[in-house]
Amino acid sequence: MKTKITESFSIKYPIFMSGMSWISVPKMVAAVSNAGGVGILATGPLTAEQTRSAVREIRSLTDKPFGANATLYFPGADENAKVLLEERVPIINFALGKGDWIVNAAHKYGGKVIATVVNAKHGTRAQDYGCDAVIATSYEAAAHGEVVAGMVLIPHLVDALNIPVIAAGGIGDGRGLAAALTLGAEGIAMGTRFMTTKESPLHSRYKEFSLQKDVTDTLYSPRIDGLPCRVLDTDAARNAERKGFNPFVAMINSYSIAKNMRLPYFKVFFSVLGQGYKSMKQLAHMALAFESFQKATEEGDINMGVLPVGQVMGLMRDEPTVAVLLERIVREAKQQQIRSAEIFSEY
Repeated sequence: MKTKITESFSIKYPIFMSGMSWISVPKMVAAVSNAGGVGILATGPLTAEQTRSAVREIRSLTDKPFGANATLYFPGADENAKVLLEERVPIINFALGKGDWIVNAAHKYGGKVIATVVNAKHGTRAQDYGCDAVIATSYEAAAHGEVVAGMVLIPHLVDALNIPVIAAGGIGDGRGLAAALTLGAEGIAMGTRFMTTKESPLHSRYKEFSLQKDVTDTLYSPRIDGLPCRVLDTDAARNAERKGFNPFVAMINSYSIAKNMRLPYFKVFFSVLGQGYKSMKQLAHMALAFESFQKATEEGDINMGVLPVGQVMGLMRDEPTVAVLLERIVREAKQQQIRSAEIFSEY
């Protein structure tokens, strides 16, 4: 395949694996990159030392281009991003923050930078920073897509921007890839589809759930982690939505998060406090969700765990290897191209 993304990023297929906490681990990242796509390491739950170690592990497993993400809203994210720059990670993906300093530093060593955005305002800002592309996260996506669906968001951003758009949300097969390219995207990013592959570390119980559920079996609510968030619709998710924000429990969880990230608690506390009440409440709310996401992903806990998934879950019917999945998606996309050519051949 040949798009602006494959040419600019020196990859075989314009297919990215989204950076998913506890899923996009080094072996998973390397599997996607070795198969011709781009795996993106999730650094959200990692300390700076763990991030450095993960990057070096990926390099021991693949000589292909790979990426890593930094959600700049989170405590410790700046430190992780600095590690990615020090390690000269080929592709850095940032979200929820001002990433111009990342772009400037990465471009000095020839790295590429992609911003995750949900609207044209964010996309334009990323373009002004000098980003090489944007990932457009639509309503159908797992976790933090906003209210515009992909059929509208993709062409909207393609029209608004001069840099390539990578479509994310509602894509899990070759039909999705073909549709995204037809709408003007230069590539796709998938999370939910990659979660249910042989190499994925997602707990087997939630892999089974993913293959049993329908496209309607997700819950979209701002009460899960403080932002509009799409998760698997389970009793645990409904309970989390009903409870919403509890400052006392958030305070307890924040101690645990600071400990896991090996950051002094008061450093985290005052860092968050300095962002103002609204941001402080948002981060505290995310602290509540953080633990439940990990319980689902790593422990398979159906009573307390909450799993971010996209609507495309309802289209998944098997658990292939990453390599088989990518080859199949590209083959299906080519079949759609042939079908489209036949449809329009009479005009």
